[in-house]
Amino acid sequence: MKRAVVLDDYQNVALQSADWSVLDGRVAVDTINHHIGSADELIDQLKDYEIVVAMRERTAFPRSILESLPKLELFVTTGPVNTLLDLDAAAEHNITVCGTRGFLPPAMEQTWALILATAKRVCECDRTIKGGGWQTVMADDFVGARLGLIGLGRYGSRVAHVAKAFEMEIVAWSENLTAERCAEVGGVTPVSKEELLSTSDIVSIHLVLSARTTGLIGESELRMMKKTAHIVNTSRGPIIDEAALTRALRENWIAGAGIDVFAEEPLPLDHPFRSLDNIVLTPHMGYVTPYSYKVFYQDVVDDIVGYLDGDLVRQIITQTEKAPRGSYWVV
Repeated sequence: MKRAVVLDDYQNVALQSADWSVLDGRVAVDTINHHIGSADELIDQLKDYEIVVAMRERTAFPRSILESLPKLELFVTTGPVNTLLDLDAAAEHNITVCGTRGFLPPAMEQTWALILATAKRVCECDRTIKGGGWQTVMADDFVGARLGLIGLGRYGSRVAHVAKAFEMEIVAWSENLTAERCAEVGGVTPVSKEELLSTSDIVSIHLVLSARTTGLIGESELRMMKKTAHIVNTSRGPIIDEAALTRALRENWIAGAGIDVFAEEPLPLDHPFRSLDNIVLTPHMGYVTPYSYKVFYQDVVDDIVGYLDGDLVRQIITQTEKAPRGSYWVV
């Protein structure tokens, strides 16, 4: 019987989120409910497993890790891509990689939770009342305010649709954004990055992490923003220079920030973000909902069954690999 391990099951819900019974007698499934931070510990924990299930981009799997796991046959990641997995090394070591579908709405909902929390001063007011106080701050208006979307893809467009209900002015920028795309979403005006940053009351990031987007928002970009503006990031942590954002918040270049994603996760205990009052932090919750997990883990089970039966589904391959049988994604 093969052995499988589910990593980073923080809430201990993976085995309740899907029907794993179809693997009975074929695969023994274990879960690990804490994050494994060191490479040596990760190798030691995984060395006896043929199947590893990873929550997308929580744990890095570079070449050095993969080549130290000689029993590993199947790697399943939630989502259709995992930038922390070395696909070339997996292919070279005959490790099959499969992914899952995702569920888009929770990320958009998390974005709006952070926008509302920052602009309406929810956390500040909560602390004030619990401390015995009353009205000490003013909330921002949404009607007529400008929302700047950095990225107008699947996530950014959903955020834009909600902004219309608040009667906000919506502008957007990305390197390849077209007027046609803005018209397709409706009610969105394309602008330069500089105009978006310097005129928006709320800036929200919706880009894929890549070499091009890493550090996209640094000191110069934050200094462009209005002192009354807020920035929200539910995409990937390294898109914003965290040191620059810390300084911007401490020195009040901008009014505040709402951050769900970080360069290092879990966020280190000594990270300066933890000591700032004008930032709202959530622990990468943009996909952590019951239905998202149901989609993820049921697809994981289906991927494992497909692998065992020789009928792969949702295999992830590189541009140089030969397309296998079944459905697959090329990255």
